[in-house]
This record gives sequence, C-alpha cells and structure tokens, in this order.
Amino acid sequence: MDTQIYGFVGLGLIGGSMARAIKRAEPNCRIIAYTPHRETVDAAKADGIIDEPVYEIGAAFSDCDYIFLCAPVELNNVNLELIQPFLNKKTTITDIGSVKNSIHDKVKELGLEDQFIGGHPMTGTERIGYKNSKASLLENAYYILTKTENTDEQRLEKYRDLVKKMGAIPLIVPYKQHDYITAAISHVPHVISASLVNLVKDNDSEDELMKTIAAGGFKDITRISSSSPTMWQQICNTNADNISELLSKYIDSLYTIKLAIDEHDSEQLFNFFATAREYRESFLDIASGPIQKTYVLHVEIDDQPGRLAKVAVLLSDHSINIKNIGIVHNREYERGTLRIELHNKKGLEQAIDVLSKDGYTVTVR
Repeated sequence: MDTQIYGFVGLGLIGGSMARAIKRAEPNCRIIAYTPHRETVDAAKADGIIDEPVYEIGAAFSDCDYIFLCAPVELNNVNLELIQPFLNKKTTITDIGSVKNSIHDKVKELGLEDQFIGGHPMTGTERIGYKNSKASLLENAYYILTKTENTDEQRLEKYRDLVKKMGAIPLIVPYKQHDYITAAISHVPHVISASLVNLVKDNDSEDELMKTIAAGGFKDITRISSSSPTMWQQICNTNADNISELLSKYIDSLYTIKLAIDEHDSEQLFNFFATAREYRESFLDIASGPIQKTYVLHVEIDDQPGRLAKVAVLLSDHSINIKNIGIVHNREYERGTLRIELHNKKGLEQAIDVLSKDGYTVTVR
C-alpha cells in the first residue's frame, strides 16, 4: 500500500489532535502542515507529529491524499481558494468547521463538489492552540461527515475508515441539518454561557464578591466561555439564521419561566425543572453523545500541607492516570474537598478502590 500523505492548513487544537491521531494510527504516513505562525509547525515537526512544515500554501500540497482545512470557518473559504490551483484529482479535501453552509457554497462555486466532503469532529476543550492538542481528543467522539451532490461513495467510505482509525465515530448528516443541530447544542449554548459571564461581570460589586464565591455549578456552565472569541465571532456570522431562530425560542422560554417565577406558579416551576432534569439525565449513559460522560469522584481531605500531593502520589503508585485534579473551594453543590477526574470508567473504579482502602471518604456524583 502506498504511503498516505495528509496535508493540514491550520494546526490548532482540533487540527493538531487529528494529526496526532493519524500519526498514531499510521506511523509511516507523511503529514505536511501550514499555519500562519511558523513556530506552530516547527513545534509539531519537533514533536514528530508532522514530517514537513510548510510556510506558504503552494505546490507542497499537490501530492496529498487528504487536505484538512483547520482554520476558523471564514478563513477556510479563503484557504480553499488559495489551495485550489495545487489540488490533485485524487485529493479528498475537507474541513473541520462547525458551520457547513458557507463552505459547501464555496465548494460549489469553485466546482470542487466531487472532491469535497465536509467534516466536523464533535469534540474540543475550552483551551485552544496546538500546544493543547492530543490524540485522545478524538476518541469516541462523533465525527460528522457532510456530502455534496456529487460525492463519490468510494471516496466517502475511505474517509469513514480514516475517521474510525482516528478513534472517532463517523456519522453522515445533511449539511443544512448539521448547521441547525450545532446551533442548538453548541452555538447557542456558547452565546448563553458568555451572556451569563457578562451578567455577573456587569452586576458584581467592586470587591468582586460574586466572582470570588462563584460555585461549581456556575463554573461548569460557563467553562466554554474561555474559548476563542475570534472563532465564535465567525461562527455567529456564518450560522446567523439558525442561531438567531433558536435564540428567539430560548428567549421566549426564559420569558415564560420568568412569569412563572413572578406569579409563584409552583406547578409550572416544578415541571420546568423536572422535564429538564429527566431529559438531561438521559444523556448520562451515552459516552459519545452531545454531553460527554465524565468520570469524577470527590475525596474528603484535611486542609493541611501535602494532603493533595499524598492523594496524587497514591494514585500514581497504582498506575492510575489522573485527567484533572483540584480543590473545591465552594461546595454548595459539591461533596468532598478534592475533585478528581479520571479518563475512563476503569480508572474511576480503580481510584475508588485504592482511596477507599487507604481510609479516604470517597463520593461519586
């Protein structure tokens, strides 16, 4: 089998994670990458993730079997035009954007419908940039594929196989439906998250007491506000109709519940929270669903020097890999002074066993 060549135009959090996953699955493949920031591709070369850093879009991409457009959504359209003169007919060109209408329109305009398949890995973190990328980011995440009117089924099937090699779950969705779905489960929530943060900022006291005592629940639902402002500006610009429609529906629902609060309508208030709880709970056992399952435990520890380190060392001595660890300063909605997140169910079960046997009080939410 010929060595596969993969090209990346952009190498941030998602692009970098995909390059890592591909290199892990196909160690002998060849990966070339371009970004406007030379230090990014140089770092990826030093890490052994890419084989050739490229400092401009040009003929270096002519031999690629796949080219991934991994810049913000509006820049992908620009980069597609720049790379078109160098495209080989064998090349499958794709993107990773969370909005598909715009790129599909550009593909049709450029006459590239037979070579383009839209892609959207449904994964990420609030952190950005290549330095935060990791192959595991793709594992068990839905990876949406969007066809054109001229998509070749054999080309599509090869792309599906590549997605599986990356550890993700391919799912074919019509691109217009994709944009409505992502508006509901991703874009509108980001707008709401940012609005909640600004609500606290604009109404906090001079000593920032709200900010100081913000509970775990507030931090959880606003975590995504740490994402790139430029990326979300472009997403709102390119998926404006869907976001606006769903925001209108959300505003209507907020007004309805505001009236229930004003009128002390206990039955409507209970139903509001009960139906949300029931639907939200239905996500918990779907590891690759819209809300990823987390493996978290809480541990009671004394507020003494070295207590946190002792727990971390204990887990390390038993080869238990910690994903995240931290002190819970405000425990209004949390039990346990130490919050530990593991990578998977096996790690969670091992950690519970080890800590419990060592005399710690462990709570799993």
